[in-house]
Amino acid sequence: MEKLFELRGKLDAKTNIVLILIGFGIILLIWSLLSAGENPIIPRGILCKPGEVLKAFPLLVKENALFKNICFSLGLNILSYTEAILISIPLGFLVGLIPAVRGLFQKPVDSFRYVPLTAVTGLFIVWFGLGTNMKVHFLAFGIIIYLLPVVVQRIDEVKEVFLLTVYTLGASKWQTIKSVYIPSVISRLSDDIRVLTAISWTYIIIAESQGNEGGIGALIWRTGQRQGRIDKLFALVIIIIIIGFLQDRLFTYLDKTFFPYKYEGVVKNSTNKEPSAFKAIMAYFFTALFWVGMIVYGFLFVNEFVPLLSDVPVLTYLFGPTVWIMHFYFILVVIYQVYTRFISVKQTVTT
Repeated sequence: MEKLFELRGKLDAKTNIVLILIGFGIILLIWSLLSAGENPIIPRGILCKPGEVLKAFPLLVKENALFKNICFSLGLNILSYTEAILISIPLGFLVGLIPAVRGLFQKPVDSFRYVPLTAVTGLFIVWFGLGTNMKVHFLAFGIIIYLLPVVVQRIDEVKEVFLLTVYTLGASKWQTIKSVYIPSVISRLSDDIRVLTAISWTYIIIAESQGNEGGIGALIWRTGQRQGRIDKLFALVIIIIIIGFLQDRLFTYLDKTFFPYKYEGVVKNSTNKEPSAFKAIMAYFFTALFWVGMIVYGFLFVNEFVPLLSDVPVLTYLFGPTVWIMHFYFILVVIYQVYTRFISVKQTVTT
């Protein structure tokens, strides 16, 4: 019992799961109490019942092409993440490493964080129109203005002892960047990227409400705010929360895969000595889900070029103009899986 209130105390897996379920139960109970009865505490036009939200999910699928809108928003977000990361990291290294560039641009870079994104929407419409490009660039800009200063900060946080070591060994400037700055900054920046990419979901309604291309943000704007369907609005918000949770778990998995040394101390100092059956089940579930998703996407990917399953290219229909970034990451994952299997087999044969 004392562990529940210990400062920065660690909970075992079973207790943590129980508390999570209780927390969701409390939220659901409060929601039900606030919306119960003929004259609820919070009026129906502001808060609907949990049961009404559940009924809204099949309605969204039937009436509002929910899956297509979700896929379109996913494509926009993934493309904006990619653009923001590819711009922020090189520019951040230039500002963080070269004094002349830092003197010229660090203050403007820091001040960009105070730009109200809603105020510059009109500029992006003027520059890029109302199509997909505008939405991607707008969402990417929303990430860049926060991620770029973080890259510079992470460069400043590189420990001096590492730099002195490579200088002692006679490393050149490029060797120092390649062997010290890039590994150190990228390994810590992965956590920042995981947190900051959620910004694009915050501004998805602003981006997708411009034009008529669809997306879950446009669906929230149209059904929730314009049509007054509070039940659908709550359902769509819950969907975004679920997508955000799954995205966060994906980023965490990638972080553990590519930077496992960051978690070595956590594993050694863990107070949970017994293996968690829940974690094992969830790991198996997500692994199975991953391979099922890869197989399904693989069939649909082939169908894009050779109509085996359908005359309609399903992925292009779902993701629209952003389908190419989904193909790109699918191919990257396939290459990575083949490479890791090849290395594993090679090591087995060698031993």
